[in-house]
Amino acid sequence: MFIFYRVNRKIPLFFMALIIIASGFYRLSSYSAKQAFLKQKPIYQGSDARKYVSFAVNVDWGEEYLPQMLTLFDKYKIKGTFFLTGRWAQNNPKLVVKISKAGHEIGNHGFSHPHVNNLKLDDNIKEIKQTSEIIYNLTKKQTRYFAPPYGEYNEVVLEAAQRLKHRTILWTVDTLDWQNPPPEWITSRVVTRVHNGAIILMHPTNTIVKALPEIIQGLTDQGYQVVPLEKLIVQ
Repeated sequence: MFIFYRVNRKIPLFFMALIIIASGFYRLSSYSAKQAFLKQKPIYQGSDARKYVSFAVNVDWGEEYLPQMLTLFDKYKIKGTFFLTGRWAQNNPKLVVKISKAGHEIGNHGFSHPHVNNLKLDDNIKEIKQTSEIIYNLTKKQTRYFAPPYGEYNEVVLEAAQRLKHRTILWTVDTLDWQNPPPEWITSRVVTRVHNGAIILMHPTNTIVKALPEIIQGLTDQGYQVVPLEKLIVQ
């Protein structure tokens, strides 16, 4: 699209040129911002080509149930992706190391579990960066995935993650375990909603620990394999 200007002889040609150049930069910057937002779209699921699913475990509390989760994952030879908040990692360094040594992926869940849509870009960057540094100091591994608290995101949140080279991760199957429903209800919810490439969201709760054996068996019966996100997501 071209914009034509009628030359006003009272305005020097130099200033007319500046006006035209500025308008061009405005259109370009608007287009670039829109394209960047589309490129930064969050990931809800992996490829549907294979019967793979992933467990995404968001952790800002529930440390009393994490050892049991890790024991069950080990028993069934499952590798999950644990999204940790920075404040939780600071307060539970031994568990962070235990998760890492067990071979699970560790993702970034921000530092203080805020409503990220209400934060400015610099504050969102700080939330991710601070957490990444804490986890690296404990595990010597860099986080690559960011699970925004509450599943919230907007263009500012996505830009913050992209600037720090993190891919924003959401989910397609929510266990709703934080509501403390009966374990059999959680199991039914997962096995009836699962699909190829599903990301299954859970937290370290008593009810998910009780439901996990049946969830894993139900997924196995349907031919699904639980894999880490890095294997679920096509790069």
